[in-house]
Amino acid sequence: MAVSDLVAASARHTVGAVNTDVQLLVVEDDPAVAASLLEGIGQEGYRVHHEATAASAIAYATTTHPHLVVLDVRLPDGSGFDVCRELRKAGLRAPILMLTVQADEIDQVLGLELGADDYVTKPYRLRELLARIRALLRRAYGELAATDADLLYAGDLVIDRSSAQVTRAGRRIELTPTEWKLLAFLAQHPGQIFSRDQLLENVWGYAADVFDEKTVNVHVRRLRAKIEPDPAEPTIVLTVPGLGYRLAG
Repeated sequence: MAVSDLVAASARHTVGAVNTDVQLLVVEDDPAVAASLLEGIGQEGYRVHHEATAASAIAYATTTHPHLVVLDVRLPDGSGFDVCRELRKAGLRAPILMLTVQADEIDQVLGLELGADDYVTKPYRLRELLARIRALLRRAYGELAATDADLLYAGDLVIDRSSAQVTRAGRRIELTPTEWKLLAFLAQHPGQIFSRDQLLENVWGYAADVFDEKTVNVHVRRLRAKIEPDPAEPTIVLTVPGLGYRLAG
């Protein structure tokens, strides 16, 4: 999704800032938390649009296509998990960062399985949240997304870094920004083994902790489901027991 494709949000909900090319959607029903997020993110130079319900968030995101969605799990008319699922079903490829009050790993993994790119557990520090937002935006729209025209290959896949597209026999495979960056990074180093910590540093852009390693596992599983002829017997993205992952050479 190019920056120029963004449709301007209504002034009633949008916080203006310096960088008007990038727009974020914040989905949060708590007015105090929402106000804090709008102010903090807006000060970073992004336009920020706010929705308080699942239904309005889906309607807005599928028509306006924000560059990133900050999505609370608990909403008055449904679950953030449901919103995430519906946005991915509708074809939204923008990064989704989920906010959860649960420290439970099950919630975090569920969000990732449904298509989220990252999560932050409440209470969170605004500084950490902003760092993760910046990392997601870099992965989705910077570096590999639109700079190098070289083609990479993985099995029978063609990875075009100039258009951020992956094809098999001319047919496009739809990947989320994080899945794309993960595959492209591995494809640049065929046969090389990367630990989960190394993948987090190079693909996600931050250091690992106990839950973040699960993030890698989930994204690899999702990526395999899309690119492997048989995800149960992967031949492209391989697991190296006790060490990490590598792309088949």
